[in-house]
Amino acid sequence: MSHCNCFGDAPLTRREMLKTASTGFGALALACLMNDRGYAALPGGEGAGPHFAPKAKRVIFLYMDGGVSQVDSFDPKPRLTQDNGKPFPMKMEPTQFDNNGNTLGSLWDFKNYGQSGLPVSSLFPHVGECADDLTVIRSMVSNFSEHNAANYFLHTGFGQSGRPSMGAWSSYGLGAETKDLPGYIVLNGGLIPSGGVDNFGAGFLPATYQASIMRAADPALANIKPLEGDRRLQDNKLALMNSLDAAALEGMGRPDAVESAIKNYELAYRMQIAIPELMDVKGESEATKKLYGLDDEYEHTRSYAAQCLVARRLIERGVRFVELTCPPIKGSDRWDAHGGLKENHTNNARAVDRPIAGLLKDLKARGLLHDTLVVWTGEFGRTPFAQGTNGRDHNPFGFTMWMAGGGMKPGMVYGATDEFGYKVIENKVEIHDLHATMLHLLGFDHTKLTYRFGGRDMRLTDVHGNVMKEILA
Repeated sequence: MSHCNCFGDAPLTRREMLKTASTGFGALALACLMNDRGYAALPGGEGAGPHFAPKAKRVIFLYMDGGVSQVDSFDPKPRLTQDNGKPFPMKMEPTQFDNNGNTLGSLWDFKNYGQSGLPVSSLFPHVGECADDLTVIRSMVSNFSEHNAANYFLHTGFGQSGRPSMGAWSSYGLGAETKDLPGYIVLNGGLIPSGGVDNFGAGFLPATYQASIMRAADPALANIKPLEGDRRLQDNKLALMNSLDAAALEGMGRPDAVESAIKNYELAYRMQIAIPELMDVKGESEATKKLYGLDDEYEHTRSYAAQCLVARRLIERGVRFVELTCPPIKGSDRWDAHGGLKENHTNNARAVDRPIAGLLKDLKARGLLHDTLVVWTGEFGRTPFAQGTNGRDHNPFGFTMWMAGGGMKPGMVYGATDEFGYKVIENKVEIHDLHATMLHLLGFDHTKLTYRFGGRDMRLTDVHGNVMKEILA
């Protein structure tokens, strides 16, 4: 007779198991601590902390939404100026809008900075002052030329939504150094990348590793200020909630989801104290505020300066991965300069240049840059020929990014594009290579930082990726 599947034994709850167990409580406590990435210290293995001594303890990711033109920022091409207005001599790959014009020379002059002599355009005079701290990679490529897919690829190593972001992987591997703040935070400057919040998700990793999104302003989060005027009243409410939750858990067969929610409540409670203190920059010196550009006449500079300063304060408090997003600038549409290149890039650079330089200088002065990895990039670059007459279309075949601190070899240029800045001709770097290198600096072998899902060991770099050892200090 076939077994009736209409009824089955109720699953054993955690508390029922503990009631019937007579030994092994010390091992249970140890297992609980080892499952917390903040306590785990054994080398190797899933979620067991770094595989080797890390050069960087944390990451600040300066995301340049829309794609900065490499030939107008950090990859000067005299041939473009020479051939400006002439038909583009190379074969043109299909572009996003297929409205290709003639060769378009850079609209900005370049100047050599520092002892390294690194060329930086007049878009970034303040960042240029930090040239000797930068590792500029001119040979980046992407697999995608459309914003959504390219953003997913940059953030998660996969061109579709649903995978864990690099911030989630970093938090999963390292854990947080603080119990009062999440390990992975995105500062919302007003522009969420194309593709939405899935760029910051945990995918198949536990939800605790996804990004918490907040503003670098007051209030940083909705409902962060308690409704109760007396803290004791809130404490009593939480105690009652815990008592009710504990009673409910006694009879539940699958309590883990509820217990995860309880942990989130507890973190939110602690954040009500941590967040106001974090956002209160009154204790910062006037020189520091000026360094970041909080006094700048341009409102978008002040907005991004607040993000950069809060990012520094976050990593000081133990947050592992902080991503900054761009401020919305009316009429400039992020860095996505399909038309009006001059105004677009001028306005966006004016917003971020001074604050980024202030961040780098401040981190260095405080002794934080050596173990903080700062990453600056967009999802792709832009074409060396015009879209229409005065814009540039998407170019995934060769673009520029830079990194600083955290084990990088400073004051150097790696890789090269052709004489027009169109395609990589030397030391091609793929997004998987970038991710592998970032994880390496954080102390991980990217092939071993895995999570079992769907019958296989998943990783940020999938089955790809090589560490760029030539650019490591």
